[in-house]
Amino acid sequence: MQRKDPYHEHFSLFIKHLKGYQKTLARRKPKELYEACHYILELGGKRLRPVLALAACDVFGKHPDKALGAAMAVELFHNFSLIHDDILDNAPLRRGKPTVHEKWNTGLAILSGDVMLVEAQMAFNEYPPALAKNLATLFNKTAVEVCEGQQMDMNFETSTGVSVKEYLKMIGLKTAVLIGCSLQMGAMCAGAGIHNQKAIYVFGKNLGIAFQLMDDYLDVFGESHTFGKKTGGDILAAKKTFMLLKAMERLDSRGKKELKALITSRISDSEKISGVVRLYRQAGADILCLKEAEKHTRLAIKNLESIKAPAGKKEIMKQFALNLLQRAK
Repeated sequence: MQRKDPYHEHFSLFIKHLKGYQKTLARRKPKELYEACHYILELGGKRLRPVLALAACDVFGKHPDKALGAAMAVELFHNFSLIHDDILDNAPLRRGKPTVHEKWNTGLAILSGDVMLVEAQMAFNEYPPALAKNLATLFNKTAVEVCEGQQMDMNFETSTGVSVKEYLKMIGLKTAVLIGCSLQMGAMCAGAGIHNQKAIYVFGKNLGIAFQLMDDYLDVFGESHTFGKKTGGDILAAKKTFMLLKAMERLDSRGKKELKALITSRISDSEKISGVVRLYRQAGADILCLKEAEKHTRLAIKNLESIKAPAGKKEIMKQFALNLLQRAK
């Protein structure tokens, strides 16, 4: 996240709160368990979800600090999911550093993730009972959906009949619902009405889908130094992304056969990536991925504009969302 963005103060407010929480971890026992929690939180990241929770609270006229508990809940849950996802993927690195299960062991990684999930729930205790109950209800619904999305993603690895529609549903669950949840919880902390809560949730969910589609695109066509990741990783991992599925839909039988052969071949990484990219372009999958991201961006903005809030604050959130999606296009 650029420090010059309009939510820089929200970012700083959350980081201060997070640092305070991390200090408490250093005093807790067993030492190894809480060291692992501190470690994953220290790896950084955009902190997109907690910042959006604070921003939503601000949009509806309340000081962002009223949403700090909700923001902490989504950040703890997000990091819990990263620890467990890394175990499921047998990933050695997270943001260029050893994953928790690699640095310690799988058992400790599971336990540290579990602790973070429980503490995410406990973050709601600072709110009045009725609000705490409503926040926890939305949070728990979202947590189940994220797990469903993760299982769908795992199922896709061995499935030969994944459709684009199924893929969009999967990223809607695995990635997008937590962004929608973050925004709605921020609105709830501000006392926003049901219409506004639902509209900002749908804004966030569509933003999340567009964000993941742009991730898919940038993984293949982005500049690695700008994007922050090595390009072509999804191709080398044979991940069923929007572009792969679209290409398989649109290519003729010869092209489909070639694409399948490339994905499973043992040729050099550069040859594999260049061959797949050529077929993506031939099928128009790159353009269609951008169009799908733009479609969900439009849906997001439409819902944002329906919110009853000051036009200036809505415009700031709109520009923040557009900048997020244009990060290296």
